[in-house]
Amino acid sequence: MLHPGEMGAAIGACLAGRGAKVVCALVGRSEATRLRAKSAGIEDLGTMRRVLHSAEVVISVCPPHGALALAREVAAREFRGVYVDANAIAPATAREVGRVVEAGGATFIDGGIIGPPPVKPGTSRLYLAGSRTRDVAALFAGSNLQAIVLDSPAGAASALKACYAAWTKGGTALLAAVRALAEQEGVDAALLAEWKISLPEAEKRSEVVTVQARKAWRWIGEMEEIAASFEAAGLPGGFGLAAAEVYRKLESFKDGATPPALTAVTAALRKGARKAAKAGRRISAPREDSEPVRAKFKFGTAAVKRHAAKRLRSLKRD
Repeated sequence: MLHPGEMGAAIGACLAGRGAKVVCALVGRSEATRLRAKSAGIEDLGTMRRVLHSAEVVISVCPPHGALALAREVAAREFRGVYVDANAIAPATAREVGRVVEAGGATFIDGGIIGPPPVKPGTSRLYLAGSRTRDVAALFAGSNLQAIVLDSPAGAASALKACYAAWTKGGTALLAAVRALAEQEGVDAALLAEWKISLPEAEKRSEVVTVQARKAWRWIGEMEEIAASFEAAGLPGGFGLAAAEVYRKLESFKDGATPPALTAVTAALRKGARKAAKAGRRISAPREDSEPVRAKFKFGTAAVKRHAAKRLRSLKRD
């Protein structure tokens, strides 16, 4: 198990509970990680070399930005077993991980986890795509983690995870930003009142970010991977990039003992707002030699496109 954070340790516990010997390499890892692994029934073999020498299956569960580097480390040691990448990465990144580990001699399986750490049954699923998926799925039979095989090539499990998290985590980021804007403009109470009438579930959903704030640092890379997934499909990636920026502003809540108040979250999101507003005004200011802005607005799609093209040219000159 590389490496047993909250999710990895819970997955390792599922396997250990099924009678499998689960090992990890904890050189340089924190005491909290060591205690977590021990309590999950995962044996520390110390080094990566020892782990890869003894393991038949490697499961990679790490922050998204480290997935490819970890795959390269495993490939450099010529691991020839089954390598399951269960990280929240773009399909293209997953396929690159596959190329890397297969060049080192391993069999690659693309994985995508949906749900929280599987400490109880029925909450989490591990989707698998590629070859030998049924062999890996069998390892989890009867455990807290349901393994679901997709009859698709590698990349499909990561794509499913990206689509799912684009809405769940992306939606959480958007609603948190909405609450921050409403507070900034003094209309938060009015917004909540309107939500009670027209979107009764929105208020509760907008407060989910307080529970998730301590994990926000992990989701920066995930949202960037989601943005890359959208762009690779010819779709706008700005949704994911904006969500990544929201979570970047919440990094200070990492590993907090208790969830922060919503006001603390929205204050963190608004931090630097005046500076950004001033920068925005500088960008918006027209050049002295640029075409003067016409007061009369022209209706119609063609007029809107012409106006947008002129504005873009002006901004590029600036």
